[in-house]
Amino acid sequence: MPNVHLTEPMQKYVQAQIESGAYANLSEVVRAGVRMLMEKDGARQFYSLKADLEEAASLAENGDCAEFDAHAFEPDAFDR
Repeated sequence: MPNVHLTEPMQKYVQAQIESGAYANLSEVVRAGVRMLMEKDGARQFYSLKADLEEAASLAENGDCAEFDAHAFEPDAFDR
């Protein structure tokens, strides 16, 4: 794994977090930061999907959609 290079203000912040007892070491601070980024990215994806679904619902409510034909979409699913 690569080394982590921090700016001086970041180093001071991390050291203060460790000295306060919030984290035991640099690795814990970095893991917490990566977890936060992962959560933020997940939230961004959620809100993007939500906006797409709201737009699709609005189009459907206005009649701006085509009727879905399940048989044409997946004809083999109905062969039984």
